Amino acid sequence: MAMNQSRLERENLEAHVDLCAERYRVLEDKLNRLETKVDKLIDSMTKVSEKQTSSTLSSNKLVIGAAATVIAGLLSTVVLLLLNLQVAGVPLVGG
Repeated sequence: MAMNQSRLERENLEAHVDLCAERYRVLEDKLNRLETKVDKLIDSMTKVSEKQTSSTLSSNKLVIGAAATVIAGLLSTVVLLLLNLQVAGVPLVGG
């Protein structure tokens, strides 16, 4: 950023000091606005991260529930087959 200094500013120390004070005030205002925007961005990213984590946990519970249902179904089928074999007179163990 080029510094545009007027002839008055170069020759008059008071004018230079006043203009520098105004420049620093404007710069500080811009930094404050930038800081506010960064804070809002951080808050938004934190919320997104928390939602993603809760969504992942929910998905994990769903997968575990589905797997448990399949396993229970398979076990009940095996038990039913074993009971049917026993009723039909087929020995379960080689004796």
